[in-house]
Amino acid sequence: MSWRISKEGFDPSSIELDGSRFLIANGYMGYRGTLEEFGKNELVACTVAGVYDRYDDKWRELVNVPNGLFVKVNYNNTLLSPMTFQDCAHTYGLDLKDAYYFRNTKFFVDKEKWIKIKTKRFASSTDYHLLCLEYSITANFDCEIEIETGIDCDIWEINGPHFKGMSFQKLDGIYVTRLTTNEGKNFAVAETADHLDNFIDKEYLRLYARKSKVKLASDKEFKFYKYMCVTHSIEFENPFDEAIKRINEAKNLGFDYLFEKHRERWQERWSICDISIDGDEKAMLALRFSMYHLLSIAPYHSEKLSIPARGLSGQMYKGAIFWDTEIFMLPFFSYTLPDVARNIVMYRVHTLDGARRKAKEYGYGGAFYAWESQETGDDACSLFNVTDVITQRPIRTYFRDKQIHINGDVVYGFFTYYNATGDFSIFLEGAAEAVFECAKFYYSYAYYKPLKDRFEILDVTGPDEYHERVNNNAYTNRIAKFTFEKAIWLYDILKEKYPNILQEIDSKTCISQYIEKIKEAEQKIFLQKPNEEGIIEQFDGYLKLEDIEVEKLKDKMLHPYEYLGGGNGLATQTQVIKQADVVVLLNLFESEYEKAILKANWEYYNGRTEHGSTLSYSMYGLLAAKLGKLKDAYEYFLKTALIDLEGNYKQYVGNLYIGGTHPAANGGTWMAAVFGFGGIRVEGTKVEMDPHLPAHWKSLRFNLIIHGNLFEFEISNSKILIKSTRLKNSKNRSYRIVANKSEFIHEIGQLLEINLKGE
Repeated sequence: MSWRISKEGFDPSSIELDGSRFLIANGYMGYRGTLEEFGKNELVACTVAGVYDRYDDKWRELVNVPNGLFVKVNYNNTLLSPMTFQDCAHTYGLDLKDAYYFRNTKFFVDKEKWIKIKTKRFASSTDYHLLCLEYSITANFDCEIEIETGIDCDIWEINGPHFKGMSFQKLDGIYVTRLTTNEGKNFAVAETADHLDNFIDKEYLRLYARKSKVKLASDKEFKFYKYMCVTHSIEFENPFDEAIKRINEAKNLGFDYLFEKHRERWQERWSICDISIDGDEKAMLALRFSMYHLLSIAPYHSEKLSIPARGLSGQMYKGAIFWDTEIFMLPFFSYTLPDVARNIVMYRVHTLDGARRKAKEYGYGGAFYAWESQETGDDACSLFNVTDVITQRPIRTYFRDKQIHINGDVVYGFFTYYNATGDFSIFLEGAAEAVFECAKFYYSYAYYKPLKDRFEILDVTGPDEYHERVNNNAYTNRIAKFTFEKAIWLYDILKEKYPNILQEIDSKTCISQYIEKIKEAEQKIFLQKPNEEGIIEQFDGYLKLEDIEVEKLKDKMLHPYEYLGGGNGLATQTQVIKQADVVVLLNLFESEYEKAILKANWEYYNGRTEHGSTLSYSMYGLLAAKLGKLKDAYEYFLKTALIDLEGNYKQYVGNLYIGGTHPAANGGTWMAAVFGFGGIRVEGTKVEMDPHLPAHWKSLRFNLIIHGNLFEFEISNSKILIKSTRLKNSKNRSYRIVANKSEFIHEIGQLLEINLKGE
């Protein structure tokens, strides 16, 4: 059963995609899947989570640090690289199970002679500051090579340079670069090489290297190891000393020991997270690839970090956190790694003050979460996010100030985690305060219309970003109502059970003065209802716009990167939408709609959606699976799962580069498999199951952690098998399982078999 993603041959045009596709990461930093001899021009990057910097008036973004895994090998003064050697056999890729990058390149220096380079590298899952590399060289003849390795400080940056200060130091075989960002944060990047002797230190412009000549005996492998450590002043008072300490510890422990510990940690993760599909190797491998990328970038070590829209694959989208995290990624972590999920939701608690500052900036009450959130919660989103590729003029976009659904998305995330875990403590530790502040914001933003005795939400941008500044977006209004509902629910619980905590929260939020107003808004907020054909209008007036086919609209484009939204975009006066909008609403609030309504809206909006965002496919696939539209569901599932594997995504919006990995699509792939094909819906201690497997799938097996209990599900076309184990601190000993129009009581520790054939 394959766990490897690999490619053969070398294509320079795929360097950018491969760098993202074959990323290694550990939540602290990400290292792109590039060759060891590559540099800035090939987009080598080591991106550090949670450390942002701004240079001059450019966009603030995550920081990339110098490359301590740099290695070049020369033979007869020629670099051994697929870039310079056409006559070579080259294989490279990822081992998903043990989480490492591998490379195997054989260079034919003449008809009968070859030199082979084989490497293996990983981002340590036990010491998040470490990157480790094993580098071996073999030749089938006696020869001499020259190895050059060290720290490459010529950094690929999108909006840099980010280091105003940089100095180099050698210390007992260790190279260390000290760096200071424009905002005054200090870094240390330390590197050392093991089993590499008789070298000469060399300093070039922004490159610090050791050169060593090595004589290779025929068919005898030469191997050395490199260790790279990154530390910074946000977590350490003296990052230099900490880097030296950790790099010495790594060298003393050795590559094999460090890799074995890393491998064991990943086996623990896979023992919970893995999904098995009998009958579809391609889908299973794509699922594992998606989960690998989610597991690689998760904030294991801090609750002050979350997951950026492009993970840790670079500085794209400024390294900012969007609604993607709560709606598309959080379900995976909530039901497989709840401790990580808790860190993700607590990030929003720690950034609440930034959200308060934003609400105040725009003259509203409560808190208004950032559309593009960084470490403080202040909004990194600019007012001109896109450039018109035809006029080269910046386009005013209404993401920062009008995509107010972000508040409801954050609140929905809190309750996704709570529903999966039963962990109410997040609300006592700040999440309740955040919910109250989000509800206050919506109340202050909403408009009460006396003639109709209702609250409306005007002048917003919904998930479909092509239509800006619309009124009563269906998704936005419903997620606002959800926020009101949960604020009321929390207020009542805190008042009854935790009055002292409520009093403390009230001293900061004045929620007691708002709660009756919030109750009124919850009752009277306007929601878009299905029309006679069952269609829910995306926003007021949407159905009156020109109804044109997506491809016919795109035929009018004057440039392949032309932005279809904004004030003058081609889509703005049509019903063509960028991505799922009403369909997101239907997935999140599915139980509120009859199946006929779900079907009518899927069919209506499916034909009018451009899928200009990688977020879109998974939502359409998820709803299609629930509707039993298995051909469509499987097609969208594969499109989502293969986005990063096959590189089927937009790399530019206008002239803005938006490449990199797509963790929201990775999370959407998992949801499509588990919630869509698996048909799982969890509500308290009730687990509903309505599976719809693709015809060629013999079975689907996956695990979920629900309230501290491990559930193992095996679904085939004829039956469902459920086993469960109590893991920790679970108060729930039994669950109601609803499947095949019947209800069963499942006791933890027992086996339940449900027949799907007949009654």
